[in-house]
Amino acid sequence: MSLPPWGAGDEESLIDKVTRLQNGLVARATGGNFDDDEYKQLRDELTRNPMTAGKLPAFVRPCRDTSQFWPYIQIEHAQYQGRRVHIWDAFRPLLDQLEAQENSPGTEPITEALEVLDAEHVAVAWTKALERRTDDPDGAITAARTMLETVCKHILDDAEKAYPDDVDLPRLWGMTAELLNLAPNQHQEPVFKAILGNAQAVVGNLAAIRNKAGDAHGQGRTGIRAQPRHAELAVNLAGTMASFLVSTWQHRSKKKADWFS
Repeated sequence: MSLPPWGAGDEESLIDKVTRLQNGLVARATGGNFDDDEYKQLRDELTRNPMTAGKLPAFVRPCRDTSQFWPYIQIEHAQYQGRRVHIWDAFRPLLDQLEAQENSPGTEPITEALEVLDAEHVAVAWTKALERRTDDPDGAITAARTMLETVCKHILDDAEKAYPDDVDLPRLWGMTAELLNLAPNQHQEPVFKAILGNAQAVVGNLAAIRNKAGDAHGQGRTGIRAQPRHAELAVNLAGTMASFLVSTWQHRSKKKADWFS
């Protein structure tokens, strides 16, 4: 039987799951108990979820149950305190990342919306965009654009709509918007036309800011360097536009399914 998509029908946050896994392993490493079924479930979910898989401690994947973890931690450290510190240090990068995402206004609903696609490339690009906003603004802008491009391509692929290999972001957005009835020329109401036209302009400007200030091209001596505030704006805009597409696609797919049910 196939497993459900990661995150489906589950209200427990990722940071709570990771913390539960960390605390359970600390308990197991220091003479306490950690239910083996609980460990297996958490390990399975977190290694399949692209938002967490890349930063899980290296020892989680090869240890398929707690009995395999026990000899590993015994060899690493003989004393309980050393084991605690080892596990805490191993989980810190992932927990720091998840805390930063939770503390960013507006990113959690976007993350939840993007999970609907169950697409690893989308999740990886979105995670990179969030992680790099402060320390690597150029990389964050590039990752944000990559994420939006990938969302468009996944929707077009699911709809079996072909697109050129070298298609750029504005054209991808236009094709996806037309598929979802979000193109300005598909509406007569002036307010809707204006809103959808502005959305189209935002996407065009995201492509432009990435080319001007991102790391898509080499920079000369006077090249513009992106600042964290620029990256914050670009990432939030890209995330909002992507979640809008995904929500619209999900709504249309549900209506189609209801029609044939």
